[in-house]
Amino acid sequence: MQETVERIFLPHAIQHLEDWLDDMGDAKQSYLERFLDDPMDVHHHVFNTDDYIIGNYRAKEFLGEYAFDVIEYIKDYEQINFGEVSTDFSSPEKVVNMLMYILGEIAVNQYSDELENEVA
Repeated sequence: MQETVERIFLPHAIQHLEDWLDDMGDAKQSYLERFLDDPMDVHHHVFNTDDYIIGNYRAKEFLGEYAFDVIEYIKDYEQINFGEVSTDFSSPEKVVNMLMYILGEIAVNQYSDELENEVA
């Protein structure tokens, strides 16, 4: 289930990160430098300050047949990292946005690793 969720949805998180960086224009270089210093600060800006999807209809369409896999994925993540589950699973919008927050950690870490390899 975890592999399926990441295989299906991680590319969306990676694309969101790349789009966000591209939208930074002149500030992009500054954010690339911040990746090396504090990747989770960049994660906060990209995946925690704005919603990935707004609207329950769009969120349902995005989740498609994987909605229950995503809910299980989020439950596991929250239980491991927070000791409790707090996402409102009655709101598809909140489910998608939490999913992208989680996958954003993976995307940011991968991107940070790539930058470190380029610098080395």
